[in-house]
Amino acid sequence: MSFDQPTQEYPSIDSNLHVAVIMDGNGRWAKNRGWPRLVGHRKGAERVRELVAACPGLGIRYLTLYAFSTENWKRTTEEVMGLMSLFARYIKREAARMNREGVRMRVIGDRSRLDPKLAGLIDWIEQETAGNDTVHLTVAMNYGGRDEIARTMKFLAREVAEGRIAPEDITEAMISDRLDTRFLPDPDLVVRSSGETRVSNFLLWQAAYSEYVFSPVLWPDFTPDTMQTILHAFHMRERRFGGVTV
Repeated sequence: MSFDQPTQEYPSIDSNLHVAVIMDGNGRWAKNRGWPRLVGHRKGAERVRELVAACPGLGIRYLTLYAFSTENWKRTTEEVMGLMSLFARYIKREAARMNREGVRMRVIGDRSRLDPKLAGLIDWIEQETAGNDTVHLTVAMNYGGRDEIARTMKFLAREVAEGRIAPEDITEAMISDRLDTRFLPDPDLVVRSSGETRVSNFLLWQAAYSEYVFSPVLWPDFTPDTMQTILHAFHMRERRFGGVTV
């Protein structure tokens, strides 16, 4: 099956959605078949390609994917290195397609621990796709919500120490403007695949009023049709942002 284009158009209500996804279940998908975990990760990368291509038809303008957390370094060296290699290959193979389809790619997280070659490749793809505006693809790499907030607090503390701002001047908007995601709207919807019901340190600040869906589908089996079903249910929800229905 080709993943170059979505298989169909998906009618949407809102064409400006920000959907964030915790892509979980690659390892279990492979284990269920008696295959190495990296096979599941490779299959999961195909699903990423397919979902990104389907975003315009699904009404998703902003897609944020949790690819590698600050805690994922605890995995085996083989799996970590395999994931890093897979990420680099994805960038190289998808660069031309992203430009053709108007996809702008950015990476959030702490890059200081990444291999310099991978960090350079990330810089390159961000510059290469900077002029695109159809789909904003953000990949969280060596990312953790607590780590992001801690880095932001350190930055604000330095600004206070240097006399650029006063402590009493710090607002929620000021914090948001210094997070890794400062160029994105807050997510409307956070989806986690595989049936797990944890947020796993993902977008802790940004998702304060997001809707959540925990899908039982393992990520390698997660298709645009799966997302369309989730979006249909999402559009039926009433989002009150702390208010009440009159």
